[in-house]
Amino acid sequence: MKANMLMSSSSPSTRCRSFFFFPILFAVVVLLLGLPILSSADKRHVINFRSPGLYPEGLTWDPRDQHFLVGSLHSRTIHSVSDAGVVETFISDPDLPENATILGLAVDSTNRRLLAAIHCAPPLLPFSALAAYDLRSGGRRIFLSALPSLPGDDEDISRDIANDVAVDFKGNAYVTNSAKNFIWRVDRDGAASIFSRSPVFNSQPVAADADETFRDCGLNGIVYISKGYLLVVQSNTGKMFKVDEDTGTARLVLLNRDVIAADGMTRRRRDGTVMVVSQKKLWLLKSQDSWSEGVVYDEIDLDVEGFPTAVTVAGRDRIYVLYGRVMEGIMKSYKGQGEREWFGIEEVWSEKEGGEDKIWLYVLIGFGFAYFCIWRFQMKKLITNMDKKIT
Repeated sequence: MKANMLMSSSSPSTRCRSFFFFPILFAVVVLLLGLPILSSADKRHVINFRSPGLYPEGLTWDPRDQHFLVGSLHSRTIHSVSDAGVVETFISDPDLPENATILGLAVDSTNRRLLAAIHCAPPLLPFSALAAYDLRSGGRRIFLSALPSLPGDDEDISRDIANDVAVDFKGNAYVTNSAKNFIWRVDRDGAASIFSRSPVFNSQPVAADADETFRDCGLNGIVYISKGYLLVVQSNTGKMFKVDEDTGTARLVLLNRDVIAADGMTRRRRDGTVMVVSQKKLWLLKSQDSWSEGVVYDEIDLDVEGFPTAVTVAGRDRIYVLYGRVMEGIMKSYKGQGEREWFGIEEVWSEKEGGEDKIWLYVLIGFGFAYFCIWRFQMKKLITNMDKKIT
């Protein structure tokens, strides 16, 4: 009888104490899940890829096929680059003018198309166009649309420069003209027109400290915002403009600092952050009022020798910049070693954003530990009360 009482008195305590395993397991799992987040920031993804003489200026990410796409300085080709650095010729278009440059790139995910801004620099004949390629059929060209000049313009004196491209959900493409500060629109069928010639684009003075390379470069990077407008940056003034997608009306976005020598830009859909790249820095910008005003909340130094020109957001919202060394290819400054063979795509990480992630991780771990302590206290009381009742 006494033995039975001992067995019954020990059994509930033993079963209750076994529940301690679960909160301990919870806290350990939270901690282990946090460790990769804390360490991944120090392991930035660097992709070195080999393609002799490519000198790419444009970069985009294809979320469906999970690879990067880059343009070319004078080979009339577009290449895919895997996250391991494997390069394949994705598009080769012999119908483009010989030695034409493929600049800005954009993936139209809705219609599975790749859009490419085409430009011919001197001594080639003037040529600015937008090409569309079908991503579902291995890059078959859908159209090649010449972009119209302003009435009365003599392109032999001042030629247009089709630079960057963005696309809306209807398939309309918007192309910046860096030489003459206006924006083209090309509809889904390839019909091209001048979309916005807002006087606001010519209202700002060239920045006093603008690099000589960009003093004559106007509108450049462009992104589409689903709320019905575009954002575009201007290289030689460092300004940003908000452009209505229906009327082409433009307004100056008030920033806390200029983004001088701004080149490519992109947007992270998760939180609306806009990234703008220059040859020296990457800026991260946010807005709380649909871009009437914006704040540069972080700037990251880049490798100047690599001459970064484009930025994109790839898988898991990771930010990548392209080191295409375009100026070396333009100036043919090969230093007696022939054309360069290796180029780079590198992940860029914001310490300010990483710091916020770490704070939230510590908060999560703190909640887990607090939960464990409360559970342990309650279970201890429960076991004590049960032991008293049994004895």
